[in-house]
Amino acid sequence: MEQLSMWLRQPWPWYVAGPLIGLTVPLLLVLGNKTFGISASLRHVCAACIPANIPFFTYEWKKEKWNLVFALGILLGGFLAMTFMRDSTAVTVHPRLVNELAGYGIHDYSSLIPGELFSWQQLLTVRGLIMMAGGGFLVGFGTRYAGGCTSGHSIMGLASLQWPSLAATCCFMAGGFIMANLILPFILSL
Repeated sequence: MEQLSMWLRQPWPWYVAGPLIGLTVPLLLVLGNKTFGISASLRHVCAACIPANIPFFTYEWKKEKWNLVFALGILLGGFLAMTFMRDSTAVTVHPRLVNELAGYGIHDYSSLIPGELFSWQQLLTVRGLIMMAGGGFLVGFGTRYAGGCTSGHSIMGLASLQWPSLAATCCFMAGGFIMANLILPFILSL
């Protein structure tokens, strides 16, 4: 059991994780002609919980219960990993990145996300508000505007050769590069 636990704690190589993710597409299509994506789960939850007659939420959401179970599994898996598989060693960060982040006042590498950026205290700062609230809003808006999230477009859409998914994935990548290299350094310097 200890050996299994140690194996699960290690990062899986791309040649294992990539094909496993990729194989979900044909599996979902073969098992029930289902499409993969996580952003639709919020719509299903709202359709189940909001009894109002809003046209966007008026559909047969019960047919998508499997998607809600999938999203619940992600939350449960994250909770179990955090509770039972937490690694107490500090995160290894490349020395050049450590020097760059030190210029922005980031020195804590004890967890996957630095406390100097993501904490309840930081949420009340300009930098924290822009990164957490503004970033969350933009991710939600972009997901809705693009008609799906990165998993829906970049995994399911590309695998089924959909041109809109190719355009969305190219925009996701371009936005990520612009954000990481041009906008994020400005926000971190606030």
